[in-house]
Amino acid sequence: MSNPMKQHGAFSWNELMTSDIDGAKAFYAALFGWKLEDMSSTEDMVYTIAKVGDREVAGMMATPPEAAGKPPSWGAYVTVDDVDASAAKATELGGNVLVGPQDIPKVGRFCVIQDPQGAVVSMITYSEECVNSAD
Repeated sequence: MSNPMKQHGAFSWNELMTSDIDGAKAFYAALFGWKLEDMSSTEDMVYTIAKVGDREVAGMMATPPEAAGKPPSWGAYVTVDDVDASAAKATELGGNVLVGPQDIPKVGRFCVIQDPQGAVVSMITYSEECVNSAD
């Protein structure tokens, strides 16, 4: 399967949360040659999509209020068939659910977990609408 948005266990998205979104956009556009496109979100925030050619490779956003005080960081998303079941499995295996399963309108359902060693990763099940728009 070539689409990581459909493949359970595949890394499928990278996302930057930062306190200086304008500085980050300038830095990464110059460093990688990314084409950046701002999109409005339903929460009255701007989400920036980074593209290499026509391919979307990452997203960037200002640190939201619920993550205030968190240092700027890149996060990775792994596709799963069922976010809720995968979050429960992570807990069963000794991990922690840091952000419980929740919906992102028009994108899918995600959660953030921490493995028993302390590493953090996000899991996501994409909506059909999102997957179809990426094909």
